[in-house]
Amino acid sequence: MRVSFTEWTKSGSPWVWLNAGAVAICMIMVIGLLSLIAVRGLGHFWPADLVQAKYTENGNTMVMAGEIVEQEMVPAAQLRDAGVNVPAGMDFMQRDLVKVGNRDVGGSDFIWVLDAFMSERNQPDMMFAAERREWGNFYGYLRGLKENGKLVASYKGYQKTDEYMALWNNFQARIERTLDIHDQISDIEKGTIGAINYKLERLRLKQRSLELKGVTDQSRYAEIDDRRVELNAEYQALQQTLLDLYEGFNRDTLVAETAAGQTIEISLGKVVRAFLPNNMSLGDKVGHYVSKIWEFMSDEPREANTEGGIFPAIFGTVMMVMLMSVMVTPFGVVAAVYLREYAKQGFVTRLIRIAVNNLAGVPSIVYGVFGLGFFVYFLGGNIDDLFFPEAKPAPTFGTPGLMWASLTLALLTVPVVIVATEEGLSRIPRSVREGSLALGATKFETLWKVVLPMASPAMMTGVILAIARAAGEVAPLMLVGVVKLAPSLPLDLNYPFLHLDQKFMHLGFHIYDVGFQSPNVEAARPLVYATALLLVAVIALLNLSAIAIRNHLREKYKALEM
Repeated sequence: MRVSFTEWTKSGSPWVWLNAGAVAICMIMVIGLLSLIAVRGLGHFWPADLVQAKYTENGNTMVMAGEIVEQEMVPAAQLRDAGVNVPAGMDFMQRDLVKVGNRDVGGSDFIWVLDAFMSERNQPDMMFAAERREWGNFYGYLRGLKENGKLVASYKGYQKTDEYMALWNNFQARIERTLDIHDQISDIEKGTIGAINYKLERLRLKQRSLELKGVTDQSRYAEIDDRRVELNAEYQALQQTLLDLYEGFNRDTLVAETAAGQTIEISLGKVVRAFLPNNMSLGDKVGHYVSKIWEFMSDEPREANTEGGIFPAIFGTVMMVMLMSVMVTPFGVVAAVYLREYAKQGFVTRLIRIAVNNLAGVPSIVYGVFGLGFFVYFLGGNIDDLFFPEAKPAPTFGTPGLMWASLTLALLTVPVVIVATEEGLSRIPRSVREGSLALGATKFETLWKVVLPMASPAMMTGVILAIARAAGEVAPLMLVGVVKLAPSLPLDLNYPFLHLDQKFMHLGFHIYDVGFQSPNVEAARPLVYATALLLVAVIALLNLSAIAIRNHLREKYKALEM
């Protein structure tokens, strides 16, 4: 049976297809965006092959080596305007971005070269890559090892032989030894010595508190002095241990030769890892790739945040979101319960609802300014005056920190929780409330034991929306607690364990800092993609956890809804 266009339109089929098409386009865009971020970000950790070649441009020749990280086509006219001698008849030329490393030698990590001007290309098996704690990567040939300034092993050739592999294995063993010492030094400096410094500072504050209170009992001061002497003795012993460790840490040095033939020496204490990219099997590359991704997620940043990992930013983001959720949920639920269950439904209540809805549209930076002025300067300053006078003039809570950042984002997201909770409360049938009251329960008991449990899935929906918004906010955090690099995590083994007054790192701010404030733009670019992908993954994980809780609550109280 043939259907006319008018009947087909009235049936609603066009709108169904339009909606389906819109959803499909949105899904394609989201998947495409995530795929782009994943390819650009995760591809950075794959050990690329090293290429060595002669490069000749305008009569100048140099020997270069490195990774080809990007290729693009450039109009020949643009190159001619830049003074490049482009062969006649060419409209476009391929230009390669090469990561040459060796910034301490050449002054730059990356250079652009014209592909057609490279000759004698090869991929030497002996060329190694070394990741360093400073000055970026080094690319070259291993020529020898020194111990306390004395040459203990060397190799001069360019062919991979048993003698060279013996030198390479010795090199790897010394790197492992140096890394082990580095871990010991880090544990002592950030762990044991950090704890001692923290205890010494608390003793100083305790003594200052006694002085401010006018305490004259010398026995109390003597106890502080005795404890300070004990801690100083422990500190001196650890200092001697550190001196011995640093002596072994700086013992070994590698002798390397660049592709241009320049010989340099590098302390193994500055080397994180070394590998032979052109001599690695697929299994070796996969293992290297996995270890690099794990380092990215579990290590601390280095080299102005363009190398190393971002674990402090991951930790700070998750900790802030959890604290924000704990703070925003009670305030949002209490406000929604009052508006729905207790407040008289009139003009004032409608005005409050309009104000709550408008708060959800206020720019986040406004909340940041409010948090800085009210939470940090007013509230934090008064807390310092009342509870931490011994620490002044140094602020304790009167400075941006984790607690104020969490409170600011809780204030930013509380309208979402209020609206979602109110919607949940409004969906509960009036007969449920009346039945509970008819059985003798008070209004509060009905609310606490019947209504709120049934509305808990809606509350979790509000929390999920709050998490999704708060985890990605950056602007207010720049004013109330986030920093480029935090010296320590806000959670440790020192009392009170969770330090709400400390500043912290955040994935969103890390993306901003690496992408727009980094002195090495080319090195930072892939890390922007990788960090963005990780931020999406963290938000998704937090949301999935909240969704799982909501689904559990929904199943638990389904019988009450029927």
